[in-house]
Amino acid sequence: MTAVPTRARGGVLRQLLLASRPLSWVNTAYPFAAAYVMATREVDVRWVVGTIFFLVPYNLLMYGVNDVFDYESDLANPRKGGVEGALLDRRVHRTTLLAACLLPVPFVAYLVAVGSPASWAVLAVSLFAVLAYSVPGLRFKERPVLDSLTSSTHFVSPALYGLVLAGEPIGRGAWLVLGAFFLWGAASQAFGAVQDIPPDRAAGIGSVATVLGARTTVRLAIALYLAGGALVLATPWPGPLAAVLVLPYVVVVWPYRSVPDADAEVANRGWRQFLGVNYAVGFLVTMLLIWAARI
Repeated sequence: MTAVPTRARGGVLRQLLLASRPLSWVNTAYPFAAAYVMATREVDVRWVVGTIFFLVPYNLLMYGVNDVFDYESDLANPRKGGVEGALLDRRVHRTTLLAACLLPVPFVAYLVAVGSPASWAVLAVSLFAVLAYSVPGLRFKERPVLDSLTSSTHFVSPALYGLVLAGEPIGRGAWLVLGAFFLWGAASQAFGAVQDIPPDRAAGIGSVATVLGARTTVRLAIALYLAGGALVLATPWPGPLAAVLVLPYVVVVWPYRSVPDADAEVANRGWRQFLGVNYAVGFLVTMLLIWAARI
């Protein structure tokens, strides 16, 4: 009998919960919910269904599929097996794939029924990006640079979908915000990949970080954060105030700008700080959106 790694033990529901990354639920549900409300100025059934979809089913599909197909490399990654990523028992891999693929179906069916062809296209691209990142044959996560772009799509596409589902024209300011958000997402994925350079190289997995190296990748992340801040400076008031919200991320990433590849795992300290910063910045973004809605 194959031994079950300690980090992979637990009931099926607990492992599915860990696979969906509860700490990251808000990162996909919030962009959709905020974008839809800002466009429609109302909370309706489409908002409720869409928010729930991007809260749990979307994340289980994204991360559950990833955890199944990354199992072998995750065994060698000490940060897997908790809030930063599940290490699923092999015996629940089939269950995870079934749950990840079936749970979104009723939500997607409803959203397609109430949406437009444009919203179908955005939703299709979003779901494709979720699967393409991990499934064999595509594995965009192993294609340097494309890995960061695909990961950013995971978080920006719910916001774009919310705007398109609302049926309102998307103005220049909204496109600038989406562009800034996309740069933020690419920067965050790139920095997150730095801590995994040793296990990824050991497993033969390519990433933006394994190709560019730790120092260059961290500096690229800093540049992308600052570029995102620069973009929102061109948005209508009070949008430019959001530019300062990239600074906490720069502060978190800055200490690792010269980290050598051999010590890349120390960037995990910064990544854990990043997770906390996200909630604080999210609160400030909410306050800014409320202010903008009242003007």
